[in-house]
Formats: sequence, structure tokens, C-alpha cells
Amino acid sequence: GGGAYGAAKAGGTFDLVRFVQQPQVLARIASAIFALIVFACLVGEGYTNVSSSSQLFCIFNHNEDACRYGIGIGVLAFLACIFFFMVDIYFPQISNTTDRKYLVLADLGFSGLWTFLWFIGFCFLTNQWSWTNAEDVHVGADSARAAITFSFFSIFSW
Repeated sequence: GGGAYGAAKAGGTFDLVRFVQQPQVLARIASAIFALIVFACLVGEGYTNVSSSSQLFCIFNHNEDACRYGIGIGVLAFLACIFFFMVDIYFPQISNTTDRKYLVLADLGFSGLWTFLWFIGFCFLTNQWSWTNAEDVHVGADSARAAITFSFFSIFSW
């Protein structure tokens, strides 16, 4: 039917409605939104301080690595979603089967890696949150829970 990696269907006009209805595009949009929520929650309220000090610390058990990890994979996932979204737009115009193959394999490999990294992130943030003292958290508990929740959702969207 469609040739190697859909190469027989290359060319033609761009149909926005049909494009947005594709399952991989919907999953990519969801992944971008989840990543945005995770890193926005951690940047916005992931760091706090006690009233007697101006020193900021990570809300997750004072573990700076937990906040850095969540922000890092969130930002990189968001940028990757934008990149692969642009590839999805340009993909129907590519007629070279070798280029199409490498793009499909890159998308598949990156998605597999990021699924694993989101799983690690979910486990890491959940573990650190379970060890966090309740009296250390005055503001940001909802953001921490949102970061954990959307890390979990990201496992399945990738």
C-alpha cells in the first residue's frame, strides 16, 4: 500500500484539520502540555524558603536534584515535542525513503527514551515527596503533586 514509511503518499497539499486529527499529533500535543505543566510547576513553586532565611531549597525533601531532574526533562521534552511537531508537518513532503526511515526511527527511539526518563522522574519525585516533612511545605504542595501527576501522565503520552 503506502510504500516505505508512507513515501508513496509524499507530496500534496497540507490539510490542517486532517493533520490535527492524527493520533501521533494529538499525543504530541498532550505530551507538550504535560511537559509544560511539569516544568512550570517546578520553576514556579518548586523552590521555597523558610521565613528566617532567604536561601531557596527544593520542595522535594530539600533535594535539588529532584527539582533539576523534573525541570530538565520537562524542558527537553517540550522542546522535543516542538521539534517533532515540525517534523510531522514537514514529513508528508519528504519523498526520500531513507530520510523518512531515519526520522521515524529517531522519533521512535526518542519516544522510548523519554518514556523511560518520565518513569524515572515520576518514581524519583514521588519518592522524594514521600520523604518531605509536612512542616517544610507552606506553599507549593499542589504544584509538587501536579508535577508528580503529570510526570505519570507523560509516561503514557510518550
